[in-house]
Amino acid sequence: MDNNTPTVKRSFVFYLVPDFSLIAFATAIEPLRLANRMLGYQAYSWRIASFDGSPVMASNGIEVSATATLEEERRNLAGEKRPSMVFVCSGVNVETHAQKSVHAWLREVHNRNISVGGLCTGAYVLAAAGLLSGRRCAIHWEDLPGFSEKFPLAEVYADLYETDDNIYTCAGGTASLDMMLNLIGEDHDDNLVNRVCEQALTDRVRNPHDRQRLPLRARLGVQNSKVLSIIELMESNLSEPLSLLEIADYAGLSRRQIERLFRQEMGRSPARYYLEIRLDRARHLLIQSSMPVVEVAVACGFVSASHFSKCYRELYGRSPQQERADRKQLLTSAA
Repeated sequence: MDNNTPTVKRSFVFYLVPDFSLIAFATAIEPLRLANRMLGYQAYSWRIASFDGSPVMASNGIEVSATATLEEERRNLAGEKRPSMVFVCSGVNVETHAQKSVHAWLREVHNRNISVGGLCTGAYVLAAAGLLSGRRCAIHWEDLPGFSEKFPLAEVYADLYETDDNIYTCAGGTASLDMMLNLIGEDHDDNLVNRVCEQALTDRVRNPHDRQRLPLRARLGVQNSKVLSIIELMESNLSEPLSLLEIADYAGLSRRQIERLFRQEMGRSPARYYLEIRLDRARHLLIQSSMPVVEVAVACGFVSASHFSKCYRELYGRSPQQERADRKQLLTSAA
């Protein structure tokens, strides 16, 4: 390449799904814009697509204009406007906006050896298109329970972002920034990445495997290391809950010691706390997936749907069926 003739390193298509996450979308595009500015030429180009070319409303109510339709982007795959990367940007209610034609387009994109990715809950769309079976992917921690139940063949992690077989996924939020900075670093060097970071007022590029959520110590305000290790054990065993005896054996404490520690640190018994985090996962599954209530119960370690419903009503003041019905009514009214 002639050093005096700068070329575009990558051209992107960002496909917007209604209710997409604006922060995930913006933090994906902004580092590309800043890289172009620092380089002094257009190393990166992008265009915005939607299903019919109409503006798409983000989850915060802001509309973003599209420059192409899905059909136009499908034709572009074989022409001069063929992109080097396609990203699906979605957010809340991703399951309600499923489009088989979008899934077919994404499969065609992948089959043509064009990189494909998902921002925020975009991994859901890629998985529905059949692109994530046996592949590592990342999705927002709040959506992980429902995603893993619906797509058991996908290797989903609560990482910031993942890359597997030319497929890029990130958990959304500011994780898009880290993923794009990593791409810029692959194309150029650390010096450019550092200059973009300085412009964006961020002090570093996070590791893809950095945790999404605050550590338990900060999130719960708990300092006792034994209690924290027990809670981590509980969160890792929700579908098949451990007995207090098994937990005590793992922690090297007596049952009485664990009971006393949880009363002091959490204000309730370990059994009660364990039940609450199982019910919290059940609530996410009811809201985020279409799994039958009985399957949600089993996935969260309940021996029967009736026992699950009883516990759920006691904690949340409504039945699992009411939770799902209220969610559907909210989505219908929003549409």
